[in-house]
Amino acid sequence: MLISEREAKSVCDTLLRCIKADDAEVLVSSEDFSNLRFAANDFTTNGWREEVSVTVTVWIDKRRGSATASSLERESLQAAVDQAEELARISPVDIEYLPSLGPQSYRDTGGYAEATAHLSVAERAKAIDAIIRECEKQNVVGAGYHRTNATAEAFATKHGNFYHRISTEAALSVTARTRDGGSSGFFLRNHFDIRKLDTARIGHEALRKALEGRNPRALEPGIYPVILEPQAAGDLLRFTFDARMADEGRSPYSAPNGKSKLGEQIFDERINVYSDPWHPELPGSAAAPEGIPATKVYFVRIGVLENLHYSRFWANRQGKEPTPGPVNSILESSAPAINLEEMIRSTPRGLLLSRFWYIRMVDPRTALLTGLTRDGVWFIENGKVQYPVSNLRFNQSLLELLAPGNVEQIGASERISASESYGPGAALVPAIKVKAFHFTSQSEAV
Repeated sequence: MLISEREAKSVCDTLLRCIKADDAEVLVSSEDFSNLRFAANDFTTNGWREEVSVTVTVWIDKRRGSATASSLERESLQAAVDQAEELARISPVDIEYLPSLGPQSYRDTGGYAEATAHLSVAERAKAIDAIIRECEKQNVVGAGYHRTNATAEAFATKHGNFYHRISTEAALSVTARTRDGGSSGFFLRNHFDIRKLDTARIGHEALRKALEGRNPRALEPGIYPVILEPQAAGDLLRFTFDARMADEGRSPYSAPNGKSKLGEQIFDERINVYSDPWHPELPGSAAAPEGIPATKVYFVRIGVLENLHYSRFWANRQGKEPTPGPVNSILESSAPAINLEEMIRSTPRGLLLSRFWYIRMVDPRTALLTGLTRDGVWFIENGKVQYPVSNLRFNQSLLELLAPGNVEQIGASERISASESYGPGAALVPAIKVKAFHFTSQSEAV
């Protein structure tokens, strides 16, 4: 059962009355979570849980202590407060301590749908059953994970700030594999409103990729033009515009002598990256990190690095204002969107990539990533998809990927959840066509 704003305020007030420390922040969260799994063209498990937690953080003489409770009973809340205060007394001084925020004003951003919060098992099973039947019809083995959650959370400070938000999210991932195990297709989407989650499309795309990926050919590694489908682009393009990392020389946005690349062109001039709490497809929290009221913030505009994220501590140290974001991630083109079919038609020779897997950072200073393609790589020649290709490992810098001169075409942004998360979280990312993408070796995995 989700905790209401009134209940959350009551719990926060109770906690703050118990606290004797100099300063404090409290967080109350509750979640209703449910899921349905299927594999080998059959239902496997159906799960549901409710949980609530309370986290208390206190400072005594600038020494920090934190404790968590999983009950709203008065005794449990008092025990969490006592433990947090005991830890604070024996902790070293928190050199990054700043007084907690006083009262702030927050504007609602939405992101909650009753239909998602109250999705029935029967409705979920009906959508999955249609996918299973289609897999059986095509003699393909299907598996997947359908999850929904509703979350309510609130935080409050000893100096009088309070915020409460309720949100929902639904996600479906489907993997379809040919019975000989030689080809696999995958598709994943999520949305806060279950009515906008196209489960039929998700199943169809996973099945199509599996069927069209049969009998792949090996391709020599090297540098190729590629088209990143939105899922592939979304898997790679997860940005961290941290000001402290940049100032300390640990970031792709660092410049010599302790400076940053603010004001410099780092990406193609069509690329914009921003956070917008009120975006209708991707509503974010009205509270940015550390409780600062969120606003729309551009980090990259027309390819130029316009802002970095300053925490309260780093902003205070550098004589800046803390950044009112990010609360979500949106990458879009300032030019008219090019659809995927047109990208393929305009490609003399290149590769079409469905998604990536096992992505890991190699060098944070150049945003160099490594990883593997998965569930669909196709060779394009003379504007047509010619045949499937076996998987490849890549080493690719995001700075080089999106650099001026490397980006050819950009599509319309779609709501994408990263493959490795299987549903939680989202970003708005387009399909992107680039001139050069670096593949280092072949992979035998399907």
